[in-house]
Amino acid sequence: MSDSYLGKEVAGQFRIVEKIGKGGMGAVYRAEQPDMNRFVAIKILHSRYLSRSDLVSRFRREARAMSQLSHPNTARVFLYGQLDDGACYFVMEHLVGQNLAQMVRAEGAMAPERAIRIMVQVCGALEEAHQAGIVHRDLKPENVFVTTQGGIRDFPKVLDFGLAKVTERQMRPGSMVLTQQGMVFGTPEFMSPEQAHGKTLDARSDIYSLGVILYELLTGKLPFDAKQPLEYIQLHVNATPIPLPERHPEASFPRGLEEVVMKVLAKDPEERYASAAEFAFALEAVLQPRKSREALGPVSLPTPIPTGPMVSSFEPAAPVRLLGAPLRSKASWLVFGVGVVLAVAGVIALWASFGPGS
Repeated sequence: MSDSYLGKEVAGQFRIVEKIGKGGMGAVYRAEQPDMNRFVAIKILHSRYLSRSDLVSRFRREARAMSQLSHPNTARVFLYGQLDDGACYFVMEHLVGQNLAQMVRAEGAMAPERAIRIMVQVCGALEEAHQAGIVHRDLKPENVFVTTQGGIRDFPKVLDFGLAKVTERQMRPGSMVLTQQGMVFGTPEFMSPEQAHGKTLDARSDIYSLGVILYELLTGKLPFDAKQPLEYIQLHVNATPIPLPERHPEASFPRGLEEVVMKVLAKDPEERYASAAEFAFALEAVLQPRKSREALGPVSLPTPIPTGPMVSSFEPAAPVRLLGAPLRSKASWLVFGVGVVLAVAGVIALWASFGPGS
């Protein structure tokens, strides 16, 4: 089936060249911008939804929210507008790489250090959004895209702020849409307990979802075993997550990591970290002891002291960095010992000079 948007000019400066994604509400296209010698991505809301003021409003809200965020780990939005057929669109940066869901499917569980580094960056993006009063409400691995930027690998970009998903078949397998007054949407596998209850959400709901994402990165699995969307919702509300070592027995997790993960997965928002920045700080603290040990580097002996008549019996000193205090103590005893020897030698010399045989 042909796509009427292929080859179309947008805003007089972009030309759509291919479709790179689609969903129940619209599609995402790759477009070239010849004047800037670059490619961009254009997200288009189907024109048939123009009569749905709620969906149009959410689409605009996503564009507005992302355009106001400047954190490097948030996908940038350049332009918002409407096409000739009335369809709404916005232009954003074109990313090359994979989302976290694709990475886990292809590679399995990540090394804890790698997963933590990615999540700390994601927390940075969410902290800026939360400070601006924006709650994502649909954080999941599909909405975290990992690319290379400025030569930095594993550089995550958070996507889809405020974009509602309206059909079950367009979501993650096993997902569903909860619709009530105000159209509440969510993905059960990553939904906070308060979101499952339909309560008003704040930043701590996103933090819970980040915890589920991190759990999946660390183990390759979700924190609960379920087959149906309603089962996931019930487990998020009532069940204790399966411990990390039990979920992935082959892995070696840094000390303290499981406590951090379980804290963000607490049922009561008051028991979680209060902000994404606090969560990131806790994750960095997990790695800090290991980083401190690595910073010391391998222990090696210093260059031996040149031998000579006065120092042939001396042992090489231990590294000052590791044994500073003992080294200073040995030096003090050495000086004391030399002084005693000189004093005894002086007494002997005096005795030889003034003794009985003089």
